[in-house]
Order: sequence, then structure tokens, then C-alpha cells
Amino acid sequence: MTEDLKRIARRRAGAKLGLYIHAAVYNAVNAFLALVQMQTTPQVHWNLWPLAGWGLGLAIHASVVLLAVSGLRARMEAAELKRLDSR
Repeated sequence: MTEDLKRIARRRAGAKLGLYIHAAVYNAVNAFLALVQMQTTPQVHWNLWPLAGWGLGLAIHASVVLLAVSGLRARMEAAELKRLDSR
């Protein structure tokens, strides 16, 4: 295995691990906020605002990581290089 492949594998694994940690913290914090909301103001669902906002950030993080892992960017770069090289 070349050093380039090891570097790519390490970067992809780090990106996935970062996403998993982000999702775990998101779940833990929002579960805590839901408990606080139910105990303090059960009639007002204020905890949905941080849930939605942070959820959007998590969804963007997930899509970036999953697109990077899929190799889409690398394939697009290779196609662009081939197109430019053929000029």
C-alpha cells in the first residue's frame, strides 16, 4: 500500500469518526434539552429550535463526509483533468 493510499484512508476514517462524534453529541445534547424542556415548560416546545438548527448543520456535515468518501470529487477532478489535457 502506498503512502498516498494510507493518507487518503486516514483522512476518510478521520472524517467518518468526526461525523459519528458530531452525531453522538447532537443526540446527547438534544436528549438533555428535551428533558429540560419537559420538566420546565411542557407546553412550549422551545427545544425544537436548537434541534432543527443543529440538525441542519449535522446534515450538511454528513453530506460533505459521504460525498468525500464516495470518491465523487476525485472522479470529477480526474474527468476535468482528462478534458483539459485533451485540448
